[in-house]
Amino acid sequence: MPAATPTFRTTTRLVAGLVLPFALALAGVAASTAGSATARSDSATRAQGSVIVRARPGHERAAEALVAKLGGAVHMRLKIIGGFSATLPAGAVATLRRSGDVLSVTANQALRPQSSAYGAAYDPASDGYSMSQVTQLTGARAWWSAGYTGKGVDVALIDSGVSPVPGLSDPARIVNGPDLSLESQAPNLAHLDTFGHGTFMAGLIAGRDGAPSDSAPASVYLGMAPDARIVSLKVATADGGTDVSQVIAAIDWVVQHRADDGLNIRIINLSYATNATQDYGIDPLSFAAEQAWKKGLVVVAAGGNYGFQSHMNNAPALGDPAIDRYLIAVGSSDSTGTPDVADDIVPSFSPWPKRGATRGVDLVAQGVHLQGLRVTNSFIDVNHPEGLLDARYFRGSGTSQSAAIVSGAAALILQKYPGATPDQVKRLVMNSAYPIKGKSQAIGAGELQLGPALSSGLPVWTQIWAPSTGTGSVEGSRGSDHIARDGVMLTGEQDIFGAKIDAPSLAAAEAAGNSWSGGAWNGSSWSGNSWSGNSWSGNSWSGNSWSGNSWSSGAWSGNSWSGNSWSSTDWSGNSWSGSSWSGGTWAGYSWE
Repeated sequence: MPAATPTFRTTTRLVAGLVLPFALALAGVAASTAGSATARSDSATRAQGSVIVRARPGHERAAEALVAKLGGAVHMRLKIIGGFSATLPAGAVATLRRSGDVLSVTANQALRPQSSAYGAAYDPASDGYSMSQVTQLTGARAWWSAGYTGKGVDVALIDSGVSPVPGLSDPARIVNGPDLSLESQAPNLAHLDTFGHGTFMAGLIAGRDGAPSDSAPASVYLGMAPDARIVSLKVATADGGTDVSQVIAAIDWVVQHRADDGLNIRIINLSYATNATQDYGIDPLSFAAEQAWKKGLVVVAAGGNYGFQSHMNNAPALGDPAIDRYLIAVGSSDSTGTPDVADDIVPSFSPWPKRGATRGVDLVAQGVHLQGLRVTNSFIDVNHPEGLLDARYFRGSGTSQSAAIVSGAAALILQKYPGATPDQVKRLVMNSAYPIKGKSQAIGAGELQLGPALSSGLPVWTQIWAPSTGTGSVEGSRGSDHIARDGVMLTGEQDIFGAKIDAPSLAAAEAAGNSWSGGAWNGSSWSGNSWSGNSWSGNSWSGNSWSGNSWSSGAWSGNSWSGNSWSSTDWSGNSWSGSSWSGGTWAGYSWE
């Protein structure tokens, strides 16, 4: 799907009590515009319009100078988008857009939440895509009634961090593993979700407003496994930027520390998929995830949002690492806003393998228009106000969401069957799935339905596939997804510190379970090596970036991200109207 032209919501709120560098005080833009206008004539004021300008990387100052030359004024630099807010004579907009220094010029306008647009407050009870509806439709609530709420099960969320928003504010239920992101050195950013993606996924898995109950009202936000605990490993920055080496390091950390200090990590949620075409049999990312599986961790991987487009642009039908046969590869389903599973469909963005493909998704789960927890002033929040439901909630679609739903389901199963192997969990969710309409490899076993699994017993099943060797190319694992720092793109067989990655040696260490040594991975210090309170302490990075410049004090504004691997495809506040929804498409970054 084409990316929507971003628009911006005016707000100056705090995230987790901290003012983030990118918390855009656009509400002040209108005020400052009005203040400066007092010195101008009324006609000049009417001729000025408030705009958001995105500059080409490295051309920000030139774009600002052009605005001044055209009779405008720059008001606020918005580093998160590589641009700024400005006022500009209406007749100068076209000239500014034609400049080689400028990517886009859009109107800066206040937007209302979806609920305001429809003249009423958001009501999850009447929303066919609320989490109340999802937990009912999937059968999760029946498991709660039977006493299974995910208690005692930890889910490792390798994502963009988790912010303590309502529904995830209990510090006993969110444990911070090491922050492996490029923001880790900034005290006001470390562990927190500046992107908005990780918190959304954490809420779908284990959000909790109150005691889980089959009769809990829709106003009480509850994830699939409300008593599970989230172990957050932050790898992505505010714009979704991360490298495959960071994701692999995070997977390896979970494997080695899954039972540390009272942890009971049984599940890894990877709402992440690159468009790598390298065979999973040699792919380093697939190998890392497969090793986690073989060491007893259920790895739930988003299938990617390539959908029908994969046939036209030769994109893989399944993303990496979901392509690995051992993992649970998840596609999306759409309830069409009704409680009847019989009318559910596969949305166009979900993986749709070509005829004769040897690997499709294992199952599908709800992943369209889902009600999720919102991180005020996060990248997604600022750049996709069309997804805003109200002060607490945001709406999103993608196989990211579907993976999180399945991870929550796995937590319920593992509470009931603590001795279950990953293979058995996979077979149980597949055996109980409902065969909705769709091509077999697009739906796999069908749509997630936990009701039948509650009484069916644990199957005896062992997967036997050709194992991955992990001896392939790290660059091949990246596909087209790359981060850059100060204009230098990270490519080749190296990690984020520029250290060479020898894939066969790394694979041997992963198989032995010792790729981490204290806080070091691949020869560099990535994190501390002890617990402090509820977090993994110490984030002292050593070494230089691949561009030869040492890391600054957490300033991420020099980084850029070319990927599209985070598997949330749409963030839309427009409700289903029975025909089609016109919400803006989100380009996804690497998180699906």
